[in-house]
Amino acid sequence: MNTITTTNFNFPGQKSVYKGKVREVYNINDELLVMIATDRLSAFDVVMPKGIPFKGQILNQIATKFMEQTQDIVPNWLQATPDPNVAVGHLCEPFKVEMVIRGYLSGHAAREYKAGKRLLCGVAMPEGMKENDKFPEPIITPSTKADNGEHDEDISREAILEKGIVSEADYIQLEKYTRALFQRGTEIAAERGLILVDTKYEFGKTKDGQIVLIDEIHTPDSSRYFYAEGYEERQAKEEPQKQLSKEFVRQWLISNGFQGKEGQQIPEMTDEYIATVSERYIELYENIMGESFVKADIENIEERIEKNVLAYLADM
Repeated sequence: MNTITTTNFNFPGQKSVYKGKVREVYNINDELLVMIATDRLSAFDVVMPKGIPFKGQILNQIATKFMEQTQDIVPNWLQATPDPNVAVGHLCEPFKVEMVIRGYLSGHAAREYKAGKRLLCGVAMPEGMKENDKFPEPIITPSTKADNGEHDEDISREAILEKGIVSEADYIQLEKYTRALFQRGTEIAAERGLILVDTKYEFGKTKDGQIVLIDEIHTPDSSRYFYAEGYEERQAKEEPQKQLSKEFVRQWLISNGFQGKEGQQIPEMTDEYIATVSERYIELYENIMGESFVKADIENIEERIEKNVLAYLADM
């Protein structure tokens, strides 16, 4: 099936292009950003060699919906979505930290806990917890925003302020927004029979100094979800939780000897496996959004995107 794994557009007024792990961002006249969600799959900060059909559309549409559902809490960068894979919004100066918030001991936190650590990003984790147990209160465990190809790294609030990465006044606001967004995401997830386990938010500043939410929000790439039904029973029996997140890809990679460490080879992803990952992302979409997924025309994705973006820019 057709996928889009890289782009090479030349839009009117284009100043530069930034290529992240999954998204490619075009700067238009130092005013607008055209953000294209590709079908690339990243795990352990490594981009996999093959794209996942419809993944970019899924991420873009989930993020767009949640931006709309949280704009009363925090303003965001988004202006329009002229194509299923594209979001257009205000040019912002990103903060160089990702605000990670965790309601449960899962994923990276669980791996650190298993290794004997009880402090994550300067935040204490209680003794006696089992993997996937709920924290008494959600904890914020920031990470540095890595440049291309580098690993994001855990960092404490104290280190962020000490190094001057974010001012204290701004950081207090980022924490406030992070907790409020996580609360809203938790409520929306509960309505869908899901638990929002953990997630990350990215923020930036507009030219007039306003802090806004940028990038994606509450997608399966940036968040982890459990099915609420049976959660308590599975915890009591110490069974794995049913997850809606990219964790299933990470676990498959781990079981095939890959965790993004030096010298490790990415295992082969067959077309059959790629198809199952695509199906899983569609399942994620339908559960998170509470609606059926409508596949966009992927006969020629690049042509479609270019046509839709050019039409939007011409109408501005």
